[in-house]
Amino acid sequence: MFNNIPPITRNLIIINVIVFAVTYFMGNQVIGYLAGFYPFSPFFHSWQIITHMFMHGSLMHILFNMFTLYSFGPILEQTLGDKKYLILYFLSGLGAFFLFNLWNFVEVQQISNELQQLGFNVSSYLSGANVEFAGSGDTVVRQKELLESLKGIVATPMVGASGAIFGVVAAFAALYPDSKIGIMFIPVPMKVKYLMPIIIVVSVYLGVSGNGGGIAHLAHVGGALVGWLLARNWRKHLYRFN
Repeated sequence: MFNNIPPITRNLIIINVIVFAVTYFMGNQVIGYLAGFYPFSPFFHSWQIITHMFMHGSLMHILFNMFTLYSFGPILEQTLGDKKYLILYFLSGLGAFFLFNLWNFVEVQQISNELQQLGFNVSSYLSGANVEFAGSGDTVVRQKELLESLKGIVATPMVGASGAIFGVVAAFAALYPDSKIGIMFIPVPMKVKYLMPIIIVVSVYLGVSGNGGGIAHLAHVGGALVGWLLARNWRKHLYRFN
């Protein structure tokens, strides 16, 4: 059955599985090197904008992502062709990284402004230098609270192929809007053109409200947006590469 999967989708699944296995056996060393960190974090490296797409935090994480890629990827690969399918996949992953970290930037600016008003040297902290709290009493307590929030952004890695895969699913929705698919927690199959907007609205809410439970929901939105826009544009000229 695996040999029947088109080559690009098959190879993407293989690479993801291999990287997950390596990460499982080598642990935090690989995660800290290849996962995607906030671009102004001392832990960030330029290659992470690509390598984070092949990292996963748990067995269930990679199983869900790879099953989704297996379900939608072959259709998109056959419809779009190898080149456009790869462009779609990686640009969606980059779009996920960009939107997620754009929101991170907004939050970091808000936190940094308040910390600076309290006398805390944010620039030194972000450069990796040791810093000291300024003031005393309630001021220090508030600085520590804000610093914990800041650490949650700059020191927490982003991992997973979800952004790229959301781009694949959104592209499928753009090309085959009347197709019905089933999804967890929804017992009746729905047309994908109705289901995707619901997923996006929920993802935006969870990402902006901070109730996402450690999931990068805005990364999903970024990937879906890129995938949908690319597919909408390519749909006009499908006859050229079918």
